[in-house]
Amino acid sequence: MTAVNGYTIGQLARAAGVPTSTIRFYERTGLFKADGRTGGNYRHYGPNSLERLRFIRSAQATGFSLEDVRELLGLAHSDEPPCDEVLTLTRQRLAEVRQRIKELRHVEKVLARSLDGCCSGQNPDLCEEITRLKGPTARPCKDTCGCANRKVARRA
Repeated sequence: MTAVNGYTIGQLARAAGVPTSTIRFYERTGLFKADGRTGGNYRHYGPNSLERLRFIRSAQATGFSLEDVRELLGLAHSDEPPCDEVLTLTRQRLAEVRQRIKELRHVEKVLARSLDGCCSGQNPDLCEEITRLKGPTARPCKDTCGCANRKVARRA
């Protein structure tokens, strides 16, 4: 089969650079469907299927959720220009990404502080907490594990 005649699932997967399981997953979630079946009951995809599959992958790589992608694909069937809806959805996704980055920066600071103070005796740290959970007979790790000699890799 060629792009003019359409694709089997394997051919479509190779053309899009995805495993066939990805196409099947998109079919199960309703984002994608075969255009029909061959006489041998194989899935058959038309030339526009490759374009749709590439759009789905590109939108996901940009950070859109599958539900966002479903919404974006739905705009293809509207008579109205999609600009307002696309802008709204993109702004929402960007705000969520910025919030996630803020949360990750906080996590980074907490982990860096934890590494800086590990086994130093300055503040309770994770090593001390684990040692405490071991019970009263546990050997403290101060001066034995080398934690105090480790430094946090700083961002460039």
